[in-house]
Amino acid sequence: MSTFVLIPGACHGAWYFDDLVTALRDHGHRAYAYTLTGVAERAHLAHGGVNLDTHIADVCAALATIPDADVILVGHSYGGMVITAVADRMPERVDAMVYLDALVPRDGESCWQLVNDEQRQWYLDVDDTGYGVPALPFFDDRASAHPLPSLLQRITLTGDLSTVRRRDYAYALRWPGESPLRRSYERVRDDPAWIVHELDGAHDLMRDNPDDLVRILLDAAAH
Repeated sequence: MSTFVLIPGACHGAWYFDDLVTALRDHGHRAYAYTLTGVAERAHLAHGGVNLDTHIADVCAALATIPDADVILVGHSYGGMVITAVADRMPERVDAMVYLDALVPRDGESCWQLVNDEQRQWYLDVDDTGYGVPALPFFDDRASAHPLPSLLQRITLTGDLSTVRRRDYAYALRWPGESPLRRSYERVRDDPAWIVHELDGAHDLMRDNPDDLVRILLDAAAH
């Protein structure tokens, strides 16, 4: 039995992983998805001070409540920023990592720096609060604005991921234009320390490639 901790991307909540969590539990694993502060059903906690550090603290606190388990961290999109930092801060708790069309940052980089110009333009189109990045029209109806500071703040990493047993990257091939995750994908594509999967789906891999994701996660859990 493995323990999965799943972190959604910008504007989305834990519900984004409902089907994936159910599938993992049906295979006998523990699986927990978390909504980050200020997003989705926790949007009432949004304010100008919610940043990347807030979201890292969210997940570190969650891991502290899961006793005696080496976890497999799973991050979608912006969630890659969060799981990278959590693994850096709690390396003794992380067994494997799976990036689902997600950002792979290095020390000192921000989400803003890693994406493309089209994505940056979306970030700047903030709502009336001045710090909320609105959910895009095609997002799930439960999606909310996302705290802009979390997308701008540079990540602080003190170590590396070499202690993690396994790292997987699932790359979505069917973006309608240039993928804002392409830089992250190219960063790991030829790295022998990573297992890279190219999937014939759009960014919402949970919708387009559910069976592939279950297979990838179950493989990541296998020792």
